[in-house]
Amino acid sequence: MNLTDTADLWWKHAVLYCADVQTFVDSDGDGCGDLTGMAERVDYLADLGITCLWLMPFYPTADRDDGYDITDFYGVDPRAGTPGHMVELVHLARSRGIRVIVDFVMNHTSDQHPWFKESRKSTDNPYRDWYVWRSSTPPDTSDQVVFPDQEDSIWELDERTGEYYLHNFYKTQPDLNIANPAVRDEIARTMGYWLQMGVSGFRVDAVPFLFAEDTLPESERKFPAYDPHEYLRSLRRFVSRRGGNVMLLGEVNLPYPEQKLFFGGTDADQLTTQFDFVGMQATYLSLARHDARPLAKALRSRPRLSDESQWASFMRNHDELTLDKLTDDERQEVFDAFGPEPQMQLFDRGLRRRLPTMLGGDMRRIRMAYSLMFSLPGTPVLFYGEEIGMGENLDIPGRLAVRSPMQWDPSGGFSQAPERQQVRPMTSGPWGPERINVADQRGDVDSLWRFVSRLIQRYRQSPEIGWSQVEVLRGTPRSVLAHVCRKDEWRMVALHNFSGEPVEISVPVPDLPDECSFVDLLTPGSPRRIEPGPKGVLETTIDGYGFLWLRVCSAQDTRVA
Repeated sequence: MNLTDTADLWWKHAVLYCADVQTFVDSDGDGCGDLTGMAERVDYLADLGITCLWLMPFYPTADRDDGYDITDFYGVDPRAGTPGHMVELVHLARSRGIRVIVDFVMNHTSDQHPWFKESRKSTDNPYRDWYVWRSSTPPDTSDQVVFPDQEDSIWELDERTGEYYLHNFYKTQPDLNIANPAVRDEIARTMGYWLQMGVSGFRVDAVPFLFAEDTLPESERKFPAYDPHEYLRSLRRFVSRRGGNVMLLGEVNLPYPEQKLFFGGTDADQLTTQFDFVGMQATYLSLARHDARPLAKALRSRPRLSDESQWASFMRNHDELTLDKLTDDERQEVFDAFGPEPQMQLFDRGLRRRLPTMLGGDMRRIRMAYSLMFSLPGTPVLFYGEEIGMGENLDIPGRLAVRSPMQWDPSGGFSQAPERQQVRPMTSGPWGPERINVADQRGDVDSLWRFVSRLIQRYRQSPEIGWSQVEVLRGTPRSVLAHVCRKDEWRMVALHNFSGEPVEISVPVPDLPDECSFVDLLTPGSPRRIEPGPKGVLETTIDGYGFLWLRVCSAQDTRVA
């Protein structure tokens, strides 16, 4: 594989790190994280091995949904800094080999956005049709609400004009009318602005909602129907003209067949990358059962993609751990295993916990889970604090429980402000900074931070992971997932044991070259070799919750460092 020919597809082999500016580092002591603090930690990210920084919303906000209720798509929240600080961060990151992508939230605005303030003034206001309004009484939509503990409908009556506006999320977040060409032009204009500011792409929020056909009666439709996929193609063409190799990372939590449509099929002309929600949820079911088969089944059904498209692998993100693609019984299994208390659950469909607490601090299982994430074909995405094993703070309401401040040193290190003035309380107790922090772990060769850094290093040295299709091997014990990553002459076999008991493996690996051996990529020290048995059978033993990355090499070639 000639990687120089594919350098423009940088997202195929990137390592992403999602950070919340307001909870990462407070540089000026006001209790809120800022872009200057983020810039001060760019060298930290580079040392860890990160190649792409994804920033959660830092825009001006009404602060009703942790920044996702935006009042100005072209601005920077004054608490975070200025546009100049943003440009400095982007350029500093690029100088360390790190690209920056930003959250792109254009499904809705805050109800305090100037556009909506104008829109609700009267039915003939020039901004009226920037949002979705209806005069007729809407039907019961309680089964469509995203936040059933907060809302009972996706339509809200506005007393001033007596009409209803659409809000797929909170009533304080009215949906933009994407059917309106003026709104679509504004979306492109916003993307063009941030590309000009130096970002390398966008994490596109709530894609199915952004491009869904609005449920208006035919008599109240003011614009002709549009094809959402054609619109995505036009956005892809636009950002490619403006920024060249731009990443469009989509949040598309749909079944695989529907999800694949947002890549653009064989033309790969829509989203470049999408989170694998189906595979992630199956992973937690496998963890709960100590059985690799649910994940193996999901991966076998994962659609094949063109070389220009990519899956994003993740264990946790900034929202609740959604389990909506599991059956009711399967979801209850995961609840029972990892979130049995009601305060750990959210909306009866997800968990508001981080991975280490769900696994009870068992470092064997934690390391196995992250080894799995980095070994699956795709682009790995870390959520801030995962590299040190941070826990959640269940005293923080809702989804924000997993967005507590970053733990830099035993005293916290996030801010010099008094605790009562900080944007969010630090996690305390056994998961607090006294026991879990960056400073201690960077100095400990056996720490989780060191392990994650090693995984990143090996991932970046293994192009077959980012460039292959998933290929699950058969013939393993029920607790073991075995998969092959292959691209041209590069090939790696990964084994992960979901059980706490050691198991013996004897699994055929197809299409092995003559006179080859398996070279262990993760064990420190001199690379360990395993010779294949007759007919290309891989025979070895895996410890309880153990894992192996085995590169297929010739007798003379190790290709490890």
